[in-house]
Amino acid sequence: MSPIRPIGPILLALTLVAGNVTAAELANFYQGKTVRIVVGLAAGGGYDLYARTLARHLGKHIPGNPAVVVENMTGAGSIIAANYLYKIAKPDGLTIGHYLGGIALQQLLGKSGIEFDALRFKYIGVPAQDSFIIGVHKATGITDVNAWIASKQLIKFGGIGPGAGSDDIPKILAATINLPAQVVAGYKGTAETRLAFNNGEVQATSNAWESTKSTWRNELDSGTLKVVLQATLKSHPELKQIPVAYELAKTDEAKKLMATVLRANSPTVRPFMAPPATPNDRVQLLRKAFMDTWKDPELVAEAKKARLDIDPADGAELEQNIKEIFKLEPSQIAKLKEILK
Repeated sequence: MSPIRPIGPILLALTLVAGNVTAAELANFYQGKTVRIVVGLAAGGGYDLYARTLARHLGKHIPGNPAVVVENMTGAGSIIAANYLYKIAKPDGLTIGHYLGGIALQQLLGKSGIEFDALRFKYIGVPAQDSFIIGVHKATGITDVNAWIASKQLIKFGGIGPGAGSDDIPKILAATINLPAQVVAGYKGTAETRLAFNNGEVQATSNAWESTKSTWRNELDSGTLKVVLQATLKSHPELKQIPVAYELAKTDEAKKLMATVLRANSPTVRPFMAPPATPNDRVQLLRKAFMDTWKDPELVAEAKKARLDIDPADGAELEQNIKEIFKLEPSQIAKLKEILK
């Protein structure tokens, strides 16, 4: 898929004129207001970290310079927050949601409790293209993934809920390459799964490398967390010595099923979006402000210090990637529904 370039100032201006809304009118609307970013996961994890990093700098890139705050609305693997954004939040450009991108796939698979249509959200963008890793506690004695698979040593993973890479990736790896993984679900975010890991409740994590470097820094530096597998389609430049899961799949069917889940947890995994009926002029403004914010020198310096990777994609590209998820064949849907239940 060819990348879609961010919307620039000229296109934004043309859009506003076509919609009979001037930049001055938009500035007047946002001036003195507060933009809320509703995060579907608990404070202290990667989603929360990206949202709060964005919030500290977004306001100066929106005409009228509104205040920007973050609210955490946890539960059901961020489905509660997504339902809120879809059904309750006012579609006025003052509420932005940030939830697990994988729950779009869960909608397709008929997950109970979902009261939204992921195809109708107004997508703002993603801050990074995630590359998931499988890490195990040093106490397991596991240092090689092939030896782990051969030993059939069952290892518990901390899970957030269906639709999260913490849950769906271990499950698809168990089904496609026989990884001896068991997911213990119900944690409210990475901060809780990390605590469970350190307390010995679970012995492994499936998490994005981009945020692991920041949120799991102590465990990485101490050697407590050992990365043994890249849950990706291709190798990350920083992890060249670590095996790639896709290359371990033996059959075409296994590769196809794995690729579907891994894609749902990469380009779409950290979506920021607005309610469905948000006016288009405000959506376009937020898309531009979002992309401009991730280029802000102050934010870039802050992210570098925190070891937080930035690789943003705009709302148009994100919207197209979400649409691709809904093009699965019925036979694939049936198999994934059984694997990811």
